[in-house]
Amino acid sequence: MRTRNLLVSGAVGIICLGILVLFTEIEDDLVRWVNCGPLAAGRERSTDICR
Repeated sequence: MRTRNLLVSGAVGIICLGILVLFTEIEDDLVRWVNCGPLAAGRERSTDICR
């Protein structure tokens, strides 16, 4: 039973890590879109991050 618990815990950990990475990538893209997108000021669009 202990081996099965270890495998389940490892699988849950890997799934949680994958979700964290996915949401981090989405958040980066969303922040970049807000800061550099059509609603951003012209001065913000000309920064190095937005290029």
